[in-house]
Amino acid sequence: MSETTLEEVEAALERASELDDEAAADLLRDARARLERLESVDDERREALTDRIDQRLREIDQRDAYDGDLGAAMNPENDDAP
Repeated sequence: MSETTLEEVEAALERASELDDEAAADLLRDARARLERLESVDDERREALTDRIDQRLREIDQRDAYDGDLGAAMNPENDDAP
């Protein structure tokens, strides 16, 4: 198996924006793990990419949480309604 390149990690980050949330989250988690294994990347670049990946994952989590709360608000008879 060939070593992951920085360009492959960056491409995965861009590709994630074209996928549904679940697939994007899986791809982003994989990209973060691959980035951590890269040895030829300076720490500043690695941290910047890790931050971008983590930000994308938080956006997905927040979107999922918002969608869940919206559903509860629209169906107040559900047990999970506020």
